Amino acid sequence: MERASLAPEDRGTDVASAAATPVLPRDPPAPWPITLLARLVDWSVLLIGATMAALIFMNVIVHNFFDGDIAWTTEFCELLMVWVTFLGGAAATRRGAHMVINELVGKLAGPARRIADAAIQLVVLVTLGLLVWYGIGIADAGKLSTLTVLGWPMSTQYLALPVASLITMVFVMWDLVQITQGKSNEERYGIQHP
Repeated sequence: MERASLAPEDRGTDVASAAATPVLPRDPPAPWPITLLARLVDWSVLLIGATMAALIFMNVIVHNFFDGDIAWTTEFCELLMVWVTFLGGAAATRRGAHMVINELVGKLAGPARRIADAAIQLVVLVTLGLLVWYGIGIADAGKLSTLTVLGWPMSTQYLALPVASLITMVFVMWDLVQITQGKSNEERYGIQHP
């Protein structure tokens, strides 16, 4: 298999234009309540990630230099990992950043594309609704058992599913509203092509 090579002068141009083009839009256009919710999710993901990194680093220091262990950090970081995973999914949904297989939908244009996008988002909404519904049941059942070291109800961990799914539903509903208004992917997510 051959690889295309660029002349040195072309490589510099491509690297410069790639560096200037953000992979994800910073703040896709939306009404202030949705923007506020998105920022709360983003900051939550950032703070949870920083907390996990600090706790793991602290536990490594205690283990290596003081021959000890802070037992609760492992269980607490597992709980945080569940939350950051589901909230990260909501943040990705807000930016239209989930991986997609675009072979069919990408070839559609105009009204056909909007209908396909709307149908996909309706299926996503139904799926998220089921996750919220059953997630509440799972979290409720989690009140009967506790985390081993922390002693907290398991529902503190299980609540990540319905909470993040509900937040994601808000972002998907906003996207669906924009689709019905005739906006393209580029307009909905603030993506600008060079």
